[in-house]
Amino acid sequence: MSDPILRLQGVCKSFGAQRVLNDVNLDVARGEVVCILGRSGAGKSTLLRCINHLESIDSGRITVDGQIMGYRARGHVLHELGEAALARQRLAVGMVFQQFNLFAHMTALENVVEAPRGVLRMARGDAEDLGRALLRRVGLADRCDAYPSELSGGQCQRVAIARALAMKPKVMLFDEPTSALDPELVGEVLDQMRDLAKEGMTMIVVTHEIGFAREVADRAVIMDEGLIVEEGEPRATLANPQTDRARAFLARVL
Repeated sequence: MSDPILRLQGVCKSFGAQRVLNDVNLDVARGEVVCILGRSGAGKSTLLRCINHLESIDSGRITVDGQIMGYRARGHVLHELGEAALARQRLAVGMVFQQFNLFAHMTALENVVEAPRGVLRMARGDAEDLGRALLRRVGLADRCDAYPSELSGGQCQRVAIARALAMKPKVMLFDEPTSALDPELVGEVLDQMRDLAKEGMTMIVVTHEIGFAREVADRAVIMDEGLIVEEGEPRATLANPQTDRARAFLARVL
């Protein structure tokens, strides 16, 4: 792989005495869709939060488009970025959470334009034009003025996707984006993610949706106890895992 958009090198993370990520190495190519699978507590969500520097790592290095996430290198020493510099760096990485995290007092349109206005300093009219275009893109052109309490869970998650896209990220992270949805609403969110994949968006998706991983991902990564225990082409990896840990996990979910 030449010049990966995302590179994790020897990433370790502990919470107290519990090691959550243990020497994780992963390269993601531009335009690649990687689905991360594994049992609860395997370290999947923590991995995403470290990529976006919502959690700081204990050791190793994470780079996005050549930039070290969360740090500035001075010689051989890494210094953690301040909040303003970190906010600018996070523009490259959009994140969609399990629980939407929309502002309840803002309309769908206001949720989408908040960051372009506040971080990018975009003029109100330009930001609203962008926000309406993105809500139209996710099938919510007629819900711009609706508040989260007036939207279904699937609609809220589509607003969250539009909000992440508003920052024109180079990489999109999805942390179990359908796990909080009623079953009948899952498809509408997965459809939006399929469209993003077709458009060439680089995506790292933590998910329990095995069918989505098999159909859409370029690579499936299986984690267990903070380790990547197996990775490869999704259909082959899911049908014929080569490690005991991967086999044990897939035996429970397939």
